[in-house]
Amino acid sequence: MELQLTRPLLFFDIESTGLNIATDGIVELCFVKVYPGNPVPEVRTWRIRPWNLETGRQIHISEEASAVNGIKDEDVKDCKRFLELADEIVDMLQGCDLAGYNSGKFDRPMLAEELERVRVYCEKRIADPKTPADKKEKARAMMEKVSIDLHSVQMIDVQTIYHYMEPRNLRAAYRFYCGGEDFDNAHAAEADTLATYEVLKGQLDRYQTPDKYHETVLKNDVDFLSGVGGRPKTVDYAGRIIMSSGVPTINFGKYKGRSVKEIYDTDKSYFAWIENGEFTLDTKRQFKRLAQEYAQEERQKASKPLEGKDLSDAADLLKNHFGSR
Repeated sequence: MELQLTRPLLFFDIESTGLNIATDGIVELCFVKVYPGNPVPEVRTWRIRPWNLETGRQIHISEEASAVNGIKDEDVKDCKRFLELADEIVDMLQGCDLAGYNSGKFDRPMLAEELERVRVYCEKRIADPKTPADKKEKARAMMEKVSIDLHSVQMIDVQTIYHYMEPRNLRAAYRFYCGGEDFDNAHAAEADTLATYEVLKGQLDRYQTPDKYHETVLKNDVDFLSGVGGRPKTVDYAGRIIMSSGVPTINFGKYKGRSVKEIYDTDKSYFAWIENGEFTLDTKRQFKRLAQEYAQEERQKASKPLEGKDLSDAADLLKNHFGSR
């Protein structure tokens, strides 16, 4: 069924350097623009060099993001920055409603963040007395253009419709994997638990042979099944700390993406903030446990006799200190 539209509908998707909207950037952006009365869409795709306008440096594409989108730093080093493409990107956005898959939660906020970065950059250029008059005028025009309000347009999220029409709950799973009938006493603890047991067995039965839609088979192995989905291992139940490349890593707030050890070394007051904040007791306990581990490592290192390079460095320090007197 073709879409009935009164204004253009713009489907879009983003590949990025990571999932932190505040610090990551876009590396690939695709627009599929469908016009009223015309089922043939206009398609535009941009490869983008992710750029931090504050530091003047390319944003690193995380290993986790590269594993998903296949794009690495060197693949975009010669591409245009979002700043240089903003004009044509906004031209396609003008007058459109938006659509995407899970785009309401990630893609639209990420796109809006990139536009906001350009706006702030232009604002600073205008305020800088060193900026030539013609450059200021160009910045004013760009700032006005990128101030497009993506909050005010309609947003269709196809994933939301999918989950609304095909609920992903236990009753739906039981119908799908265990014979097409609802189980009795749904939402009673015992019935739900027994149904969950039957669903897992049904999943193992269903996904034993790879096909074009399911290349991976399910192994009848607890270690394998517990890792299905590729979600990062959490250190605390709330997921405030995750394991990234084998290292406990903060997963929220201003230090998101930085190791707990790095923050312990540079900002010990952060741990006091966690202890006194509105976090679960388990989260507080895990931060405290890690802090105690790092403190113990420091004590052990301090009590260990110097040897090798450490001894040589200490000798040089003493020599320089007393030799200067």
